[in-house]
Amino acid sequence: MPQLLLLAAAGAVAWLGYKRFVAEAARVSARVRAAEKETRSGAQGTLIEDPETGEYRLRKPDE
Repeated sequence: MPQLLLLAAAGAVAWLGYKRFVAEAARVSARVRAAEKETRSGAQGTLIEDPETGEYRLRKPDE
């Protein structure tokens, strides 16, 4: 019985690790696609509108 619990715990850890890996890969891929799009268009950055002030500003890397 302890082996079954250990196997279940290892499976749960592996599943959570896989899910985090997939999420991180999607985040990195989206960032790379955005950078490629900026490079193709010759842009220096992406402007986004600040909802509070209504002013435009450069998008931060972590947004």
